[in-house]
Amino acid sequence: MSDIFRQCAATVRLVVFDVDGVLTDGRVYLGDNGDEFRAFDIKDGHGIRLLLHYGVQVAALSGRESGAAEQRLRGLGVEHILQGHKEKGPAFERLLEDCGAAAEHVAYLGDDLPDLGPMRRAGLACAVADAHPRVIECADWVARAKGGHGAARELCDALLKARGTWEEALKHCLT
Repeated sequence: MSDIFRQCAATVRLVVFDVDGVLTDGRVYLGDNGDEFRAFDIKDGHGIRLLLHYGVQVAALSGRESGAAEQRLRGLGVEHILQGHKEKGPAFERLLEDCGAAAEHVAYLGDDLPDLGPMRRAGLACAVADAHPRVIECADWVARAKGGHGAARELCDALLKARGTWEEALKHCLT
């Protein structure tokens, strides 16, 4: 972890996750009756719970509507979930206002071109390993893991380490 990342990450008060391609692998499974299904990584969910436990706000911003995403995120304790926002820039500004967060204290994890607006505005722009090349170029930090396969957890752990709460989190999880 670079010193620049560590310094910026230590000030993060809000983490905003894209959903499809970040918290999922970006695939949508369609049933015969038209029902959509997505898979979420349990480890990513535990990372989100740890952030919330240690006082970091968490939000989700998605271009698509998904009942499954809503259910999963609410189940993790995420209160700020904005879905169906193709134009993510204005929705990101709304999240900043709703959460009372300054952009320089926000980390955003994205994977595709619609995420560039929020990434450019966030204090810490982050990308999953399999993000679009332009998104990776824009990122201050890139996960080793792909979207839906632990990238969100990787960011959560890095933020906890930068904040100095990682060792406490380990003890908390082991008791």
